[in-house]
Amino acid sequence: MGFFDLNGDLGRRFGSIGVSLSQPATELHAWPAQVFSAEGPGAARAVRVATRLSESLGLQGGMDMRLVRAIPEHAGLGSGTQMALAVGVALNQLFNLGLTIRDIALLTERGARSGIGIGTFATGGVVIDGGRGEHTVVPPVIARAEFPGNWRIILIFDHTQTGVHGDAEIDAFRSLPKFPSHTAATLCRHVLMQALPALAEHDLTTFGAAIRALQEHTGDHFAPAQGGRYASPRVTEVLEWLEAAGVACFGQSSWGPTGFAVFPDESEARAVASHLQEVFAHYPALEFMVCEGRNEGGVVNDLPAIVAAI
Repeated sequence: MGFFDLNGDLGRRFGSIGVSLSQPATELHAWPAQVFSAEGPGAARAVRVATRLSESLGLQGGMDMRLVRAIPEHAGLGSGTQMALAVGVALNQLFNLGLTIRDIALLTERGARSGIGIGTFATGGVVIDGGRGEHTVVPPVIARAEFPGNWRIILIFDHTQTGVHGDAEIDAFRSLPKFPSHTAATLCRHVLMQALPALAEHDLTTFGAAIRALQEHTGDHFAPAQGGRYASPRVTEVLEWLEAAGVACFGQSSWGPTGFAVFPDESEARAVASHLQEVFAHYPALEFMVCEGRNEGGVVNDLPAIVAAI
C-alpha cells in the first residue's frame, strides 16, 4: 500500500505497509521427479526458481510442479516473491531441508527493498516492515495487524500494460531525486498514529486518510518513472471517479498498474464494482475483482500428492 521512508537519513530506507489478499493467489502442487518441470501459469518462472535453489543447495533430483493458479506477473501484486516462496517451501518439504521462509527469501534474493511479500507469506494480515539498514539482509517485519474481516477490497486491473520492473525499476530508484526528510517523517507518523490505530478500531476513514497520504507523496515522487501519480491512465480515471464518489481508501499497488479501493463490507464493494463495470465499459481491458484480506500465511498440506498452497 506504500513506502513511508524513501529518504533514509536515519540509517534505514524504504519501510512499507501492505496487506495479504485472499485472491489472486498462487497454488502449487509438487511431486518428486528426476528433473525440474512445471505446467500451468508461471511455469517457466517456477522452474527457474527451483533450478536456482537446487544448484545453490547442491540437491540431487528434481521436482514436478503443477501450478493451479498464479498471481499475474508485473501487476504490482508481488507475484515474484509469492512464486519464489511457494516453490521454495515445496522444495523444502519434499527434500526435508529444514529451511525457514527467511532462508528461502535469501536464497531466491527476495526482499530487495520491501519485506511485505515475505511477511504476508509468513503470517498474512497487514504487515509493516522496517526497511533496509546498512546490515539488513531481509527487511524485518516490525508490526502486524489483522485486516478487518468485514472490509473488502476492489482490485482494478489494466490488462493493457505492466508495471515498472526489472532493470527499469532499478534505474528508477537510482535516478529519482532525494525524497524530502520532512515528508518521510510525516508519512511515518501517518503509519504509526493513523493507520495502525485505525486498523485496531476498524476505522476505515482514518485508515484511508493514512494510505492516501502515502499514495499521494510516493506516487508523485515516482511519477517521472511511471508516467504520473499512478502508472495506468485508465486506472487513474477509475481512482479519480472513486475519489469524487467519496471513497475513503484507494491507491495503486506497488508499481502498478493495478489499483485498489477498500470498502466497509461485501455488499458495498460488490455494488461499486458492478457500477464501475458499467461506467468504464468502454475500457474492456479493465477488470474489477472483489477480494478479502487474508489473515493467514501460506499453507502447506501433506497429501498423497504433496501440495504447497498459497
